[in-house]
Amino acid sequence: MMVNPLHDIATWRGRTGPSGIPSVCSAHPMVLEAAMRATLPTPLPLLIEATCNQVNQDGGYTGMTPSDFRAFAEVVAERVGFPKDRMILGGDHLGPNPWKSLPAEQAMAKAEVMIRAFAAAGFTKLHLDCSMGCAGEAPALDDTQTAARAARLAAVAEAALPGGDTPKPVYIIGTEVPIPGGAMEEIEALELTAPDAALETIRVHRAAFAASGLSDAFDRVVGVVVQPGVEFGNHNVVDYVSAAAQGLSKVLDDVPGIIFEAHSTDYQTREALTALVRDGFSILKVGPGLTFRMREALYGLDAIAEELFPGVRSVTLRQAMEQVMLADPANWDRYYEGTEAERALQRHFSYSDRIRYYWPDPRATGAANDLLSLLDGVVLPETLIGQYLGARYQSVRTGTQPAQARELVLAAVESLMQDYIAACVA
Repeated sequence: MMVNPLHDIATWRGRTGPSGIPSVCSAHPMVLEAAMRATLPTPLPLLIEATCNQVNQDGGYTGMTPSDFRAFAEVVAERVGFPKDRMILGGDHLGPNPWKSLPAEQAMAKAEVMIRAFAAAGFTKLHLDCSMGCAGEAPALDDTQTAARAARLAAVAEAALPGGDTPKPVYIIGTEVPIPGGAMEEIEALELTAPDAALETIRVHRAAFAASGLSDAFDRVVGVVVQPGVEFGNHNVVDYVSAAAQGLSKVLDDVPGIIFEAHSTDYQTREALTALVRDGFSILKVGPGLTFRMREALYGLDAIAEELFPGVRSVTLRQAMEQVMLADPANWDRYYEGTEAERALQRHFSYSDRIRYYWPDPRATGAANDLLSLLDGVVLPETLIGQYLGARYQSVRTGTQPAQARELVLAAVESLMQDYIAACVA
């Protein structure tokens, strides 16, 4: 059996080579392609994660089961020429969250089916998150309940492992506040995880695993999700302050073999990401930030297409995305506040990037494909790239970046991936 590449991630900081790893949380093929292209020349493996709402036994919002997602990622890797043995697949926030409106036992039964599917499909990084209350329970559970449910899911995962050459999974425990995907409101301040709380999370989970006869599985717990003081809301980003997190960081001295996983690192600067890795937050989750960059580039191309080919399309990409979101408001309506004009702005430009839920819609996919097809083979004028895709202008102007539509989208996402890679291999 192969060794899981993440089994010794806690030792990475003390040796030459990478000291952390980005976690790409996206199911968009262009995002994955760009991530693979950026990672290929580095010594890093590529960690790709699917969340419980995005991919599950019912299809999630992408329509994919875990085995579907694996096949999808492998097709992209084949196209890019990225070695499959350098790809690590993970499941994020695996627990009852998609079904928390149900009574706890029903929700946990669904969560068991889900994690069995992730484990059987060969996902080798599993984040156990049972912190949320279900119908009739408090919104957040205490550590004891959370850990007992996490151990229950770990037992299911362990029984479903495919064996063969697939390495046993590593586990991540703990959760972060606010909910997965970013805060709904503007954030003024964040409360970092208290050092004692992080230690208690580890202690209680270790005890729960042991009580379930899962001490071997707990030996593969390599990380804990904590709040290091990074987050983004609809309108703003809270930047990492290393000095404020030193007490939390020092906890790692007392728990050999374990690192911290930082969620919602989207929109952090390269310097902040580098400091996070240096301080022991060795797994940097990024998702909305990548699709935000992709949307920026596509909207820039949308404007360029109207300059070059006015009126050729029946609707622009921006118009098509507005129609799709208005027709199915479930993924944005309750998250965006303000006047109708303010909510319209957030639909397209919010840091929370809830537009990402709509890219799999056939109408959205079709509009994006129409845009790229219209511009296929066209050498875009430098002046329009400067006007509508300013971040790409310099590389086009100096000849290091082709002035072609699809390449410009991939370059936009790659440039953000480079920040994460630089932070992890610094």
